[in-house]
Amino acid sequence: MRRRGVKLFLDYVPNHVAPDHPAVTEHPEWFVRAADGTIANGRDPYFPPWPDVLQLNAFAPGTRDATVAALSGIAEQCDGIRCDMAMLLVNEIFARTWGELAGSPPAEEFWPHVIGRLRERHPDVTLVAEAYWDTEWLLQQHGFDHCYDKRLYDRLVHEDAGSIRKHLSAGLDYQERLIRFVENHDEPRAAATFPDGRARAAAVVIATLPGATLWHDGQFSGRRTQMPVFLARYPIEPFDQSLHNFYRAVVAAAAEVRQGRWEMLETAGWPDNPSHQDLLAWAWDSSVVVVNFSDRPAQGRILLVRADLGGRAWRLTDRLDGRVFERSGSELARDGLYVDLPPWGTHVLVGE
Repeated sequence: MRRRGVKLFLDYVPNHVAPDHPAVTEHPEWFVRAADGTIANGRDPYFPPWPDVLQLNAFAPGTRDATVAALSGIAEQCDGIRCDMAMLLVNEIFARTWGELAGSPPAEEFWPHVIGRLRERHPDVTLVAEAYWDTEWLLQQHGFDHCYDKRLYDRLVHEDAGSIRKHLSAGLDYQERLIRFVENHDEPRAAATFPDGRARAAAVVIATLPGATLWHDGQFSGRRTQMPVFLARYPIEPFDQSLHNFYRAVVAAAAEVRQGRWEMLETAGWPDNPSHQDLLAWAWDSSVVVVNFSDRPAQGRILLVRADLGGRAWRLTDRLDGRVFERSGSELARDGLYVDLPPWGTHVLVGE
């Protein structure tokens, strides 16, 4: 894989183990015990227990030592590790979930303790946190290189351009360590969840933002069935060639435009046409991305911030559909870039 420029990430579940795990009999002190003295089933604070797994105690020193050993063994075999439901091990969340059954929280947080020792052995391993409940920033501070951006996913599914714009106003140092997605194994399939136009607009958004992009198996072919993690056999579903071609174009365009520094761009409109508020826009060094994140047409001007716009002509090529726009640099510097996009329409423009 390395010879082909591909990195391998493996998954680690830190919260629980199977009932037949050797530690159940060899190290019962690593586990949370229910009120009746039996080992508790694994859970998070918002759902009933999972009946097929047993709950590790994040406050137990032995559990923390065993986690370091397990992660070290995994790190010897790959380039990065994804830690499932990483926020469940945060002291405050674990204490809220288990109360007095877990004992007193240690002075040191779980992940700083574990990751600090892991990096002594494997300083270059990349650590990814599956994160929910707005814990992304906290887990970054606890030592993770990247965290899932679940909040952006929710905004893309349920909210409007203004909500997404507000989300993207966070600091760049934070955004560069987020993982953007429109589906994963825990979420419904994008082809079944989003209206088609919204799904494609959302894909352009996540592909061209700072941070990492997560593409899910079967997403490019338009699979609609969300598989339980216990099954490994997909049902036979039609292959969506048009969607496949679209995603391949988005991936290629994103690889080209994501160069240099990213910055959010402001939009402007006219008193009798507020539709520019539906436009999302940002720039990389020589590229501009514009997305109409609405189900109605939108027009507006994208206010560009480059200092070298004037004094020359610009040729803007849309890397998704091949259209070419000739623009005066002086006009771009003075008035911005005029765009007129259909519902859920996009531009991924490279300037020359």
